[in-house]
Amino acid sequence: MENTINYDGRCFRSVKNSENGEVDGKTIFYYHQQGDIVWADYRGGGVQRGTLIAKVVNNHCLDMRYSHINSKGELMTGRCFSTPEQLNDGRLRMHEKWQWTCGDRSEGESIIEEIP
Repeated sequence: MENTINYDGRCFRSVKNSENGEVDGKTIFYYHQQGDIVWADYRGGGVQRGTLIAKVVNNHCLDMRYSHINSKGELMTGRCFSTPEQLNDGRLRMHEKWQWTCGDRSEGESIIEEIP
């Protein structure tokens, strides 16, 4: 793992998600970073438009909150803890544990990978 990870300008695509999640392989995340603050816009698949805000914490992990409008037009919110893994080709894979803060408040796990 690099000494420092800069998330700015990186794009990610979902490669795996729990059944109760709304992000899928058509969802693209566009990341930005300033200091220890990270934010992203995301859309595609089951998400019309979404945003997230995160703080970089121990070992380059992201403690984030997210909100989006899903394909049914519903406003959805949640929290996520994302742990980076650097792949052999230098791309990042993020292992995520999340929970809805609306609706049934169920939990899930997902993986997103950097798009080269």
